[in-house]
Amino acid sequence: MKNRLLLLEDDTNLSETVCEFLESKGFEVTPVYDGEEAEEKIYEKHFDLFLLDVNVPTQNGFELLKKCRLQGNTTPAIFLTSLNAIEDLEHGYESGCDDYLRKPFALKELLFRIDTLLKREFFHAHTRHIILNDTCTYDPQNHQLFINHSPIQLQNKESKLLKLFLQKKNEIISHETLIAHLWEYNEQGSDEALRTYIKNLRKLIGKEQIVSIKKLGYKFTL
Repeated sequence: MKNRLLLLEDDTNLSETVCEFLESKGFEVTPVYDGEEAEEKIYEKHFDLFLLDVNVPTQNGFELLKKCRLQGNTTPAIFLTSLNAIEDLEHGYESGCDDYLRKPFALKELLFRIDTLLKREFFHAHTRHIILNDTCTYDPQNHQLFINHSPIQLQNKESKLLKLFLQKKNEIISHETLIAHLWEYNEQGSDEALRTYIKNLRKLIGKEQIVSIKKLGYKFTL
């Protein structure tokens, strides 16, 4: 099975160059161009390694990786950045990176660093479950909810709703954003249907964590 890499790089030319090189070496590379897109991909699928630029739109690489580490994601990460001050290097490692490669870099050097990290046994460990409360945990790589260690089968939209709540935990999410996320452009979403899915999730994980904010939307507290 190919090792799967996430590449966060907003320079499209550099992204294409790195993708082509690594794919020629047998890797499966998913390119993304801003921090929010990267965060979404991390929740959608399992990656064996992250390659992260720092100065990218919507959410910088330091913030993204720090958030991943706080959520228990131990996937190895290499920062690829033009930031070269010792303070930047310190910030990178404090964010949870495993290596820091300054631009411009040689593609072969990048390959050596990737191979070295992937050979370490602990990099193959699965991401720990996110603890939701005393009885519920969530496996973000396999999109699986557990209650008292038993897997719970969620409907597709319930699963999408829970993933969005976790991505935006402790933030108010508007009704419009929730409906746009759950329903495709050719589907008809509604506040009533949204309330039904939220009611179903509350029955599973408890009412206290999904808070209704009057006239604004909902907030998932964690």
